Amino acid sequence: MKQQTLAGTAQLAGRGLHSGVAVQMTLRPAPPDHGIAFLRTDLEDAPPVPAHIERVTEVARGTVLEAEGVRVRTVEHLLSAASALGVDNLTVELDGEEPPATDGSAEPFMSIMLDAGIEEQNADALVWQCREPFTVLEGDSRYAVVPDERFVLSASIEFEHPLIHRQHISLVIEPSNFREQISSARTFGFFEDAERLRAIGLAHGADTSNTVVLTTEGLYEGVELRFGDEFVRHKILDLVGDLALTGYRIQAQIVAERPGHRGNIVLARAIAERAKRENVARRVDIDQIVRLLPHRFPFLLVDRIIEYEKAKRIVGIKNVTINEEFFVGHFPGMPIMPGVLIVEAMAQVGGLLLMDSVENPEDKVVYFMSLDKVKFRRPVIPGDQLVFELEMVQMRRTVCRMKGIGRVDGNVVAEAELMAQVVDR
Repeated sequence: MKQQTLAGTAQLAGRGLHSGVAVQMTLRPAPPDHGIAFLRTDLEDAPPVPAHIERVTEVARGTVLEAEGVRVRTVEHLLSAASALGVDNLTVELDGEEPPATDGSAEPFMSIMLDAGIEEQNADALVWQCREPFTVLEGDSRYAVVPDERFVLSASIEFEHPLIHRQHISLVIEPSNFREQISSARTFGFFEDAERLRAIGLAHGADTSNTVVLTTEGLYEGVELRFGDEFVRHKILDLVGDLALTGYRIQAQIVAERPGHRGNIVLARAIAERAKRENVARRVDIDQIVRLLPHRFPFLLVDRIIEYEKAKRIVGIKNVTINEEFFVGHFPGMPIMPGVLIVEAMAQVGGLLLMDSVENPEDKVVYFMSLDKVKFRRPVIPGDQLVFELEMVQMRRTVCRMKGIGRVDGNVVAEAELMAQVVDR
């Protein structure tokens, strides 16, 4: 997949949902690897505010970003439209602190982007693909993330209100599907909350033209729903926008129970952190392993690095095959990987973590000084994939202590504490 931007400029004017102030917005194309950034034209020499999870400062009734004291708020509807269309690079000029509320949905943003045209760029898109399931809990919000080649979102909400009760929706997020099923779903709120929100500086621009206003019995006078389950559809819209702050196109299935901005942002941070580790790990290929480690066939026992946190943690793989030379004699007729080689493979993975913590690693070599608390839990046989996870416990100058665990199919097969030193070759 390639990165994309707009083929031309697009403009939209209106009032901010929370500020109630008139605002003019202009969307401009941006170069590859620029990302999406907001530029406050009403402030002199204002720095751009990147649409990135690291810039999130508030999540009360909308997502707020900040850079060097410059704020933009309620960015999720615009980002949702951009994400659904696969727009990776964009400059959003605003002469106020938030984009126009429009009708409270993402459809007007999607419409002007499509009118401007989507242009492919000569750079690969940043993609995060879920590799293993995980969950995120934040207050009443719960999220389960599982592997999928598509971007699939499922959401369930529950409100004690006659028009809502429990609602659920699940769909693949792609441009036409999103536009037909999600983009026109509007934000909603309760009439009795209006004065309280305005007292704390929110919802000054909210009215029935941009909000589905609910009373205790039903809809505020003059309001009509676009979908019977418009409420849960808008929750999907918000979730897409908040996840756009990861900076990645997502390939995963996400099941959200009672999603909200606060939970969405916690989930986005978890995804961004995983993506960061995995992207670094993917750059540690076999050529780099050979460059950093002095071992060669048949004693090089690391095939791949799959996760990596500089000077903290590393996860590496050793694929065990019947072609390993040590199976000739250990043991004929009942091949079992020698425990000493399991520990050696673990140490080599740990050596890669240690080597990347020093200057000029190509000129260094790792000597292991001691092993402690070594335990073998079960045999390793041909066909197994050994997954080693090592954590740096302490680093003093060139001496390091690490804890290591080896697993096969999630079951611990070996563990040890290791001490090593980096020396000149």
